[in-house]
Amino acid sequence: MNQAQRRIFLIQTLLSERRDCANMQIPADTDQQKRLLRTLFNIRMPRPVSEEFLQIQDEYLQQETALKGITLLEDLTPQTDNLYLWQGDITTLRCDAIVNAANSQLLGCFYPNHGCVDNAIHTFAGVQLRDACARLIIRQGREEPTGRAKITPAFNLPSRYILHTVGPLVHGRVTGEDRKQLACCYRSCLELAQQYSIGSVAFCCISTGEFHFPNDCAAEIAVHTVREFLAKEQRRIKVIFNVFKDRDYQIYQKLLRAD
Repeated sequence: MNQAQRRIFLIQTLLSERRDCANMQIPADTDQQKRLLRTLFNIRMPRPVSEEFLQIQDEYLQQETALKGITLLEDLTPQTDNLYLWQGDITTLRCDAIVNAANSQLLGCFYPNHGCVDNAIHTFAGVQLRDACARLIIRQGREEPTGRAKITPAFNLPSRYILHTVGPLVHGRVTGEDRKQLACCYRSCLELAQQYSIGSVAFCCISTGEFHFPNDCAAEIAVHTVREFLAKEQRRIKVIFNVFKDRDYQIYQKLLRAD
C-alpha cells in the first residue's frame, strides 16, 4: 500500500465514523485530501479504533514526517552549555521529549487545520495521543491546572515522549501571576523529565500566540527559569528552545548569548 492508498483508507474509515459525512466525496487533489484527513483527525473525539487502522495510520504518518525531514539533536550546535536554539517544525525533531503547549482538557486543538503547535503535535502523533490524554484526564478527575505537566508517549513523532503543559492565558497586561505560572510550566516539565530520566527536552514557545503572552517577556522567563533549574541540578538535561518565527529566533539568540 502506497501513501495515496493509505490516505484514502484513513479518510474513508474516519468518514464512516460520522453520520454527517456519509455521502461526502473524497477530493481527487492530493493537497485537498491531506487537508481533509487532517480535519478528520482534528475533529475526532477519543474512541477505540481497529488495529488495522492504527497500523496503516502509523505507516502513513511516519512516512509523511520522514518526507518533511527529521532533525537530530546530535546535528544541532549548542548556543551555550546544554542550551540549544532551533528554528523549525517541532514534530520533526528527534530528541527525548518535546513540549506541547496544551489546553486544559489535554485533548489537542479541535479547530481543523489550525496552525498551533497543539494541533500539529496531535495530528502527526496520531489518534492514539488524544486517547492517551483523555485517559489521563479521566484518571485525574479534573482538567489540567495551569503550570503543571503530564507525560505521554510520542507515538508517531520522532521524539520518545511528549510533555504536555498548560500555560497561562493572558488577558490584557501581563500580571505577576501570569509570570509565575509560565515559569511553573518550564519547571514542571523539567522536573518530569528528571523523573523519567529524559536527557533532552525541546520547549516550544509556551503561551505565546493564541494565549497572548508577549514573545519577548515569555522568552525571558523561559531562559531564566531553565538556567536557574539546570544550575541547581547535578544531572544535566539538554534543553532545546524551539521557535518557528524569525522574531522569536532573534529574541532567544540574544538571550542565550547573554551571560
